[in-house]
Amino acid sequence: MTVPAPVSAVGENLLGLHPPAVAVDVSSWWENNDQRIITIVVTLAAALIVTWIVRRAIRHLVERIVRAGEERQRAAEAALGASADDAEPPAPGERAARRAAAGPPRTRSGPLSVLPPPGERIGQRARTLGSVLRNAATIVIWVIAGLIILGEFEVNLAPLLAGAGVAGVALGFGAQYIVRDLLSGIFILMEDQYGVGDVVDLGEATGVVEEVSLRVTRLRDVRGTVWYVPNGQIARVGNQSQFWARVILDIGVAYDTDVEAASCLIKRVADEVWHASHDDAHVLEEPSIWGVEDLGADAVVIRLAVKTRPGEQWAVARHIRAGVKTAFDEAGIVIPFPQRTIWVHPGGAALDPSNPGPPSPAATDAGPSPR
Repeated sequence: MTVPAPVSAVGENLLGLHPPAVAVDVSSWWENNDQRIITIVVTLAAALIVTWIVRRAIRHLVERIVRAGEERQRAAEAALGASADDAEPPAPGERAARRAAAGPPRTRSGPLSVLPPPGERIGQRARTLGSVLRNAATIVIWVIAGLIILGEFEVNLAPLLAGAGVAGVALGFGAQYIVRDLLSGIFILMEDQYGVGDVVDLGEATGVVEEVSLRVTRLRDVRGTVWYVPNGQIARVGNQSQFWARVILDIGVAYDTDVEAASCLIKRVADEVWHASHDDAHVLEEPSIWGVEDLGADAVVIRLAVKTRPGEQWAVARHIRAGVKTAFDEAGIVIPFPQRTIWVHPGGAALDPSNPGPPSPAATDAGPSPR
């Protein structure tokens, strides 16, 4: 049973003659924990300051990466512009006359990829890289701050760190492929190996890149199949739409054809495509005949090289092939097909010029074969 305090004691407490027990407890608790509280506050403030500094540094680093990418893009565009100026395309009036002489336009076939503007692509890379690095830095800083605070509360960190190490090892074994995919995705974005809209060859899959994340790359091939390729499994990348592309056409003619005349005709067709400047087939430089590439079993192969804008090389090749076929038909130049000469002997016999008589049974195909 609780005994009530005397009236005099209550009055003394109300008059403030004796401090309350709560005030005494708070004062003693503060005296015992003031250093701990100060350490926690300083740790939180330091974590906030370090987080702000690191995130700002990461932002400046990403801006430098973006500026470097923009400078490289401008240099590539300047080089393409200089090559186009050196080629000296015809005047607008002459181009219109060539188009009129060429007759009705051919059926258009759009480019395989539509590349986004360079600024948008570089901005996308910067946002992705900045987000990843900032989040990683924030997690590391606050984990360290949390461990320091737990240490101030006299929590034994050795079992916690040991358990975290074991869990990390187990997680590493179980999710090693995921970690590898994430690291590969970061380097793909940092090095700008490819981006959305590029036509790439990843080994097992070739197509237009639709999405690039830290873990997986999604691309669609020419048949419409969507491929999901983990970034860690990409051993090599062939980017077919970066800065510029080149069409290589090997055109065969018969052996009795004048190679010089056929080369001039192919060059004229390629120049017409270059001067026409189709919207989906933009040629950057004057087409070049590299000469006789091969003396094959059925044809003499002439090689043509045409430099185009990225993603337009397939449309340029289709335009040139159609024009070459029409020009060869008009000029009477034969595009050879495989031909073979077969000698047939009567009765399957092997003819012997020194023995005009009938062949011996051993010389015929019907005879027994030697063992």
